[in-house]
Amino acid sequence: RVGILGPNGAGKSTLLMLISGLFEPTEGIVRVFGAPPSRRGSRPIVGLGFQDPNDQLFCPTLLEDVAFGPLNMGLPKEKAVERAKEAIRAVGLGGLEDKPPHRLSVGEKKKASLATVLAMEPRVMALDEPTSNLDPKSRRELAALLNELYGKLRFTFIVATHDVNFACEVAERAFILNGGEIVREGKLPEILLDSKFVEEVGLEPPARFTSRKL
Repeated sequence: RVGILGPNGAGKSTLLMLISGLFEPTEGIVRVFGAPPSRRGSRPIVGLGFQDPNDQLFCPTLLEDVAFGPLNMGLPKEKAVERAKEAIRAVGLGGLEDKPPHRLSVGEKKKASLATVLAMEPRVMALDEPTSNLDPKSRRELAALLNELYGKLRFTFIVATHDVNFACEVAERAFILNGGEIVREGKLPEILLDSKFVEEVGLEPPARFTSRKL
């Protein structure tokens, strides 16, 4: 479980786009598990959940949206629908399969976006600013869901965020980006103990570290 942290404009989203194969590098080579991050094949290397879930939800029903990825990978319809139903249940949206995505709440849309990635069974799940526009309750639910999925499935996931408190709940290691460069990496709690560094890179110290000083 890896967090990619940095202020707005640090390059977090661009990095996720590169490792998921949605962007081509202007120079150099991008490799994931030793291979270029192709979008083709029966199983993507990296599945990306966008910051705005509306970018991933465009079908008439939730089930169709979640089945879209597996179908596009070439799976038979029956298998794709089976995967979609499993993913929908896994994120806690069972019973909403026939609901139009535009009628879901913001929190439900975030979970639906997560389901679209889960259904493709990528080796790595990457989430771009997953707490964007979430209220505190939905944010807590998302953190609990990610930890639950990790405990059950043991997949690798990467969370790109400037929400340090959220990162503390779901990530074990972190890469800190600033100005498009990795300026530090390591265990997240150890990095956050360096309050001067945290301030220099424009991150908000997490609540538990702030309260410790009071």
